[in-house]
Amino acid sequence: MTEEPVVADSIPAPTGIDSIDTVLDLVAGLDARPLEEHAAAFETAHQQLRQALDESPE
Repeated sequence: MTEEPVVADSIPAPTGIDSIDTVLDLVAGLDARPLEEHAAAFETAHQQLRQALDESPE
């Protein structure tokens, strides 16, 4: 049995937090990039999200 991939039909709504919105844009654009670039993009997204969590609230 094989599963069909789940494809998102929409781009995530902006959060109003620039650092998070940048990560969402990066991940949302992966379908237009070669598969070989996906792992690096997810690593970058993870790093940026961790950094955003570590920042002091404004």
